[in-house]
Amino acid sequence: MTNIDQGQLSTREYILQLLKTKGNLSTKDLTEELGITVMAVRRHIQSLERDNLISSKTIRQAMGRPTAVYCLTEHADGFFPRKYHTLTLELLDELTDQLGSSAVDSLFEGRKNKMTKKYESSMQSKELEDRVKALAEIQNENGYMVEWEKINNEQFILKENNCPIEQVATKYQHACQCELKLFETMLGDVEVSRSECLAKGGQRCTYSIKKRQKQEQ
Repeated sequence: MTNIDQGQLSTREYILQLLKTKGNLSTKDLTEELGITVMAVRRHIQSLERDNLISSKTIRQAMGRPTAVYCLTEHADGFFPRKYHTLTLELLDELTDQLGSSAVDSLFEGRKNKMTKKYESSMQSKELEDRVKALAEIQNENGYMVEWEKINNEQFILKENNCPIEQVATKYQHACQCELKLFETMLGDVEVSRSECLAKGGQRCTYSIKKRQKQEQ
């Protein structure tokens, strides 16, 4: 039997845990593990398949009819612990110990430059509003949960409700500085300021984007 404490999980979560720890399971296997009716198991399976958290495949048996078994999809990964930021921080700390903080700053600068090169073509020949929209789409693809609003033709507000590297940015503030510089470079001829920052205890990262005023000769 499994060591998972079923009492702390919903049936839905328990099925995902079973598939994670035991591998592919049939309806019969799940019924025996859960101790509920086949009909109830099938309802949960249908729900999980509808949400694209599990998928099925047919296994041929040496004897008897082929059997359908269920397995996790990549969309189910978010239900299980991930400690990527812990490893990242440990590696950055080690780099700092060996080469100094400037080495870490260089890493973030390099990342900024690569992102600029990757996305700059999508910004060319666009009005400022379209560039802000494109930047929001890029950041959303990277997990930042962005909202933006237009104040007028020359001023915009961009809000990031999530920061995928928040734990890293909290300790290494240069990451936040590089993001601000990235925005200025990609949007072109603008002034970008940050009034709120997740890594500094804010509820979100909030940016004010203003078209740079040309100085009179």
